[in-house]
Amino acid sequence: MKNYKFKVNENGYSVNIKSHEDNIINLEVNGTSYEVIMSTEIKKTKTPTLVRSASKQPAAPLQVTPKSTKTNIVAPIPGVILSLNVKVGDTIKENDLLLVLEAMKMENNIVAEKSGVVASIKVVVGQQVLQDALLIELE
Repeated sequence: MKNYKFKVNENGYSVNIKSHEDNIINLEVNGTSYEVIMSTEIKKTKTPTLVRSASKQPAAPLQVTPKSTKTNIVAPIPGVILSLNVKVGDTIKENDLLLVLEAMKMENNIVAEKSGVVASIKVVVGQQVLQDALLIELE
């Protein structure tokens, strides 16, 4: 397992720890094997467990204003626009594919939340967008 070299009163010692289980250690000192029983067990260090604290603010629900005639499609995560599957004036149905957003080397399909007509497209292919950036407006 581990090798150590010690010098005590000008005498050299080569110590090789062979195994360690609970409080019993098998080691070799200058070629002679020994079994050492520790009076107290050596505590093994544990890998720390990371605990994420609860968010101070609850996730804001999607707010849809029923009076508004426009629906904004925003980026759910930061990424790069890989493809646009619609153009201004297209009539779309709910769950139609609008665009593909690449984030963390994964392609994410962005689909329509509801039926409507594409009023404007605010991005181009290859553009990097941040989270919550406006991508498409629907009427």
